[in-house]
Amino acid sequence: MSEKDRRFWDKAARKYAASAIADEEAFARTLARVRELTPPGARVLELGCGTGTAALRLADAAESYLGTDISGEMIAIAKEKLADAEDRDLTLRLRFRAATAEMLAEEPDCYDIVLGFNYIHLAGDLPAALAHIRALLAPGGLFISKTPCIGEINPLIRLAIPVMQLFGKAPSVTSLTAASLEDAIRAAGFSIEETAYHSAKKKDWRPFIVARAPQ
Repeated sequence: MSEKDRRFWDKAARKYAASAIADEEAFARTLARVRELTPPGARVLELGCGTGTAALRLADAAESYLGTDISGEMIAIAKEKLADAEDRDLTLRLRFRAATAEMLAEEPDCYDIVLGFNYIHLAGDLPAALAHIRALLAPGGLFISKTPCIGEINPLIRLAIPVMQLFGKAPSVTSLTAASLEDAIRAAGFSIEETAYHSAKKKDWRPFIVARAPQ
């Protein structure tokens, strides 16, 4: 992500935080499946955590959970939510930090699970982002992604995105299909163990992908 994208998300943070989850049922299914995949004692990293909605619901399943985002404003809101949480144990497990995968990959820490919800299509250089994610994972660790595949949505919407970007109404995005995303994940050295769709709607263009790093 670029500095321009950081500014976009900083500006959008408060409005984003106030918006409702578009498909609460699908979100609940996603979180439930992540819990099933999280072993005891897991070290979890979430990239592009936004205002911490998923992190606050998942952190109790992990030994430690780091939520990160390029936007300092998003992270500030996430920290506010954590401070207001009734479960004091969350403060021992969950941390939020403004950071990118590229920054984190230069540090010695590694994780058992890396999560990216609505993230990978916004990450910029896809091969580089996936390489950073692989570097962040312990051998055999899981990368779990659920992200919009812009290449499968209504063509009129796809055509509108560059116009919105021109006027600062949309961030940089990578147009993917589910197939091209899976191909990129495999090319980065992962093996895909699961692809599922959690929406109750007939058309779902946000595949839930579980990929394992090499041992």
